[in-house]
Amino acid sequence: MTSSFTIHDLEQRVRERAGATAEKSYTRKLLDKGIGHCAKKLGEEAVETALAAVAEDRERLIAETADLLYHLIVVLQARGVGFEEVEHALAARVQRSGLEEKASRKPEKGV
Repeated sequence: MTSSFTIHDLEQRVRERAGATAEKSYTRKLLDKGIGHCAKKLGEEAVETALAAVAEDRERLIAETADLLYHLIVVLQARGVGFEEVEHALAARVQRSGLEEKASRKPEKGV
């Protein structure tokens, strides 16, 4: 099954919906609640996706992954980050092995 719908199409739709009113757009309603709320929703969807990967069927995993990607794009929108910026970061990483790339990262605060 091939689809012409891309992550960039999703990002464009989120941008469009961000310009609507909260009465007409779930995206706008999320954004109006702030980055904290958007991030919480992203975390919830990440957990649901992980659980679906382990304990649910293929279709449920696909559905949860779609929700996860949507909420990721909403968080990026809330922070003014375009998906092209994420792609750029990914492209820079493929120049070396995953182990080398991970070892080169700065330690996270509080970890």
